[in-house]
Amino acid sequence: MPHALVLGAGIGGLAAAVALGDRGWSVTVLERAPVLEPVGAGIGVAPNGLRALDALGLGDAVRARRSWDGAGGLRTPSGRWLARTTQDAAAERFGDPIVLLTRSALVELLRSRLPDGVTLRTGVRATVTDPGADDRRAAVGLAPVDAPVDAPVDAPVDAPEDGVSADGAEGTAGGAGVPETLGADLVVAADGIHSATRRALFPAHPAPRYAGFTTWRFVTEAPAGRFAPHETWGRGRIWGTQPLPDGRVYAYASAVAPAGHRAPGGERELLGRLFGRWHAPLPELIGALPEASVIRTDVHHMTDPLPAHHRGRTVLLGDAAHAMAPNIGQGGNQALEDAVVLGRFAGPSDDVVAAAAAYTAERLPRTTAVVRRAARAARMTTLTSVPACLLRNTALAAAARTPQAALRAMDGIADWRPPPRT
Repeated sequence: MPHALVLGAGIGGLAAAVALGDRGWSVTVLERAPVLEPVGAGIGVAPNGLRALDALGLGDAVRARRSWDGAGGLRTPSGRWLARTTQDAAAERFGDPIVLLTRSALVELLRSRLPDGVTLRTGVRATVTDPGADDRRAAVGLAPVDAPVDAPVDAPVDAPEDGVSADGAEGTAGGAGVPETLGADLVVAADGIHSATRRALFPAHPAPRYAGFTTWRFVTEAPAGRFAPHETWGRGRIWGTQPLPDGRVYAYASAVAPAGHRAPGGERELLGRLFGRWHAPLPELIGALPEASVIRTDVHHMTDPLPAHHRGRTVLLGDAAHAMAPNIGQGGNQALEDAVVLGRFAGPSDDVVAAAAAYTAERLPRTTAVVRRAARAARMTTLTSVPACLLRNTALAAAARTPQAALRAMDGIADWRPPPRT
C-alpha cells in the first residue's frame, strides 16, 4: 500500500488525509501542536466548499448546521443597507447556501471522518528533506518541536534507508530524542501561510506580502434581541456579525494598520475606539467581549503565484500554496477544493509524479484567479478617503438592486464542482 505524509492537521491537511485514505492510501498526518486545537474562530463554508465536503462524505453534516435563513447583507456604519441578500438567493444561484460554523466544529468533523488507514501524530516538527522524484521516494525529517533546528529546510538528502518506523512509514526509526527520517510515496505540505516546505521547494519565490490591514475574530454570546447578519464597510475598516448554529455569533473586523502593530491598551479597547460608535449590535458585542477571546492576525497574501504547486512527489496545499486575503471568504474553501482534487488525481496505483503535475495544472490557474479577486476585494475595503468611499458605496448599491445581483461577485467561484476521478 502506498504511503503519504501530510504536514499539518488543519482543515486542508485533514481533508487531504480523508481524500487520500478513501482512495486506498496509508496516511500519516504530522502536526506541530501537541494537541489538535484549531486556529481561528469561525468559517463560512461556501457552496463550492460544500461540494468539496460532499466528495469527502461530510457535505450534509455541514448543511445540517445551517443557522441563517433570513435576509442579511452589506451596511454602512450608520446602519444603512447598501445591498441585501438571502440564503435562498445563494442556494438558487449556486445550488447551495453558505453555512457558517466554528472552525473547531469543522476540524472535529474532518477528524471523525479519518479512515482506518490514517494515523495522526502531534508534537512533531516535520521538514521535507527530499521532495522525491520518479526514481526515488520523498523524505521527511522529524524532530520534537522543542528540538534545535538542524540543517536548512531546503538541503536535499538521500532517500532514507529501508526500515519501518512505529507508524508503518518506511524510513529510519529514531530513538528517544533522536531525529527520525520517514520515506513517503507522496508528501502533502499543508503547513500554512509561512510554509517551510514552500520556501524549500521554491526558495527564490517572494514570501507572502503584507496586505496593509489587520483582522480581529472572535466567537461570543449573541446580543439581546434579533439582528440581521451583516458586513459593514467604513473608511478603511469593516465589521461582520454572523449567527452560529449553537446560538452564539461569530464576529470579525479589519482595519488599515501598520504590520506588527499591537494595541497598548488591549485589543478590546482598540475595537471600541474603531467600531464602538457604529450601528447596533456592535457596541453591545464589544462591551461584553473578554479580551482573551480576541484573535488578531495581520493579513498576508501571495499575489505572485508560484510556478507550480508541486515538486517531485511533494505537493503544496491551502495557504502554503496560495495564501489569500479573507475578503471573499475562500481560504478554507480553496483548501478543501485542493484536497478533493488531489484525491481525485492521486489513486494508489497512479504515477505519483504525474498526478502531482496534474494537480498543479488543475489548481494553479483557479487559485491564482481567486487570490487576485480576493486582493481586489481587499483594496475596496481599505479605501480611506471620503470621496473614494462614497463612490464605492454608490457603486455597490447600484450593482446590488436584487438579492441575486448582490451575489454576482462569487460567480465563477461558488459554482465550482469537483473533477471526475482519474
